[in-house]
Amino acid sequence: MDIHYTPAELEFRTEVRAFLRDALPADIATKVRLGKRLSKEDHQRWQRILARRGWYAANWPRAFGGTGWGVVQKHIFEEECAAFGAPRLISFGVNMVAPVIMKFGSPVQQAHYLPRILSGEDWWCQGYSEPGAGSDLASLKTRAVRQGDHYVVNGQKTWTTLGQHANMIFCLVRTDSEAQQQRGISFLLIDMTTPGISVRPIITLEGEHEVNEVFFDNVRVPLENLVGEENQGWTCAKYLLTHERTGQAGIGQSKAALAHLKQVAEQELRNGRPLLDDPQFRLQVAEVEIQLLAIEMSTLRILAAAQAGGVPGAESSILKIKGSEIRQAISHLLRKALGAKALPFVEAELHDDFAGTPLHTDYSAAPASQYFNLRKLSIYGGSNEIQKNIIAKMILEL
Repeated sequence: MDIHYTPAELEFRTEVRAFLRDALPADIATKVRLGKRLSKEDHQRWQRILARRGWYAANWPRAFGGTGWGVVQKHIFEEECAAFGAPRLISFGVNMVAPVIMKFGSPVQQAHYLPRILSGEDWWCQGYSEPGAGSDLASLKTRAVRQGDHYVVNGQKTWTTLGQHANMIFCLVRTDSEAQQQRGISFLLIDMTTPGISVRPIITLEGEHEVNEVFFDNVRVPLENLVGEENQGWTCAKYLLTHERTGQAGIGQSKAALAHLKQVAEQELRNGRPLLDDPQFRLQVAEVEIQLLAIEMSTLRILAAAQAGGVPGAESSILKIKGSEIRQAISHLLRKALGAKALPFVEAELHDDFAGTPLHTDYSAAPASQYFNLRKLSIYGGSNEIQKNIIAKMILEL
């Protein structure tokens, strides 16, 4: 199995690097590098740049306006974007609901929603988790009852990332309370401006408004917004989750974060010398880097197998576990490198309109906030404990 890039793939990487060097706005790249907060406009600006180049829908087939790239090209693109400081794409539309619409949606749904995702006209959010239905998603309680040519939806979703910006939400709802848990679920596309929908912010530990609760109070949804067949939404849900977990190893993000950690450790001093020269700290950085190299090789092996027609099994769960642990370890070391200087939290410093003097320097404002935020990596997309169960079942052939 050849895990090395071909000449054509190396040429593609050169093309991607040239594009990023010329097209990525410097202010956005600086925000990403320093961990400052990105606005909705920042995300939309980068999306428009990618769309003009024809590279926004990297996972889509050409028939629907995508790039038609293979798995290795997509890996190269994501890794180079991370290295240059491009923001991660908001995946809910382009990489999550879009593949479901392509696979299970009607031609009318495809013709309506897919162009609006490409143009950025629709901003999507995810309506999966509920209070009491997270990892055990099939126990969800939000109900959708047929009334004439509409469903009437009542219930609550939680941890709805960036729902405050969204005008559309894809939702799992229970349409048959008598059926077995997975068999009574349907997949609906809901306009967030529909009467009866309210969004309540959840302010997370680091003070950011990233996630929300979404409430549905007698919300009327047209029957034509059902994707696939009624009571067969669990099939859509599982298909979507495979796309959510794609790339969760976050190799590119971890490599960029590790490079930033080394730069910080070169500037921070211990006993008058760069912290990176300290044997104990250098050993901790080396241990993380070795793990990152190992998971990168594993990713390339999986990509090579996929290129040859293979389908990843428990390997994707292994990548998800190790990828999240490595990213968290790097954020811990970055905070450790700053020591007491990472302790103060001045939220204003995380915004680009901050005109004051940093308490320490430009790179010291975000690490504590990022450390807390990145605890979620081992939970969302299927918690690491659930992934370990999947691996165990595969090994034991249960």
